[in-house]
Amino acid sequence: MRLRLTEVEAYAGAGGDPASHAHRGRTPRNAVMFGPAGVAYAYFVFGAHWCFNIVCGADGEAAAVLLRAGEVVDGVELARERRPNATDRDLARGPARLGRALAIGAEVNGTSVIDGTGPLHLTPPTTPVPPESVSAGPRVGVAAAHDVPWRFWISGDRTVSPYRRHVPRR
Repeated sequence: MRLRLTEVEAYAGAGGDPASHAHRGRTPRNAVMFGPAGVAYAYFVFGAHWCFNIVCGADGEAAAVLLRAGEVVDGVELARERRPNATDRDLARGPARLGRALAIGAEVNGTSVIDGTGPLHLTPPTTPVPPESVSAGPRVGVAAAHDVPWRFWISGDRTVSPYRRHVPRR
């Protein structure tokens, strides 16, 4: 299966980003975020979904980019099997749906996404997205640092997940 990424979200490391899994330092769960760059950081969320990031910081410095949404461009039938009730637009629209479409699980955590040895392979697009077609805004689904404009998406793309403003709990 091949996916064209349409939306991502950035997270910094220890002490610098309270929305990051690595904010309070290294733990067994987030150790992958501390490097090397180019590996997948997969995690189970809400007891139901697998999401994943690509580690992008220098060794020892936690930083990652959450893959939030994409368009399935090859292997649509396989994605439909994995997400049988979804429209093609929604096959990988949102981080949990993207994880399900790509069959992300614990075995992906810590594997390379750049050297061809892992189950996922990240490659540059055949046609780069013009910078003026990329929008930036607040992150989604985080309680802390929700106003940080580290969510990036292709403007007007139908597979980008909808923005839901953070509403503090009472």
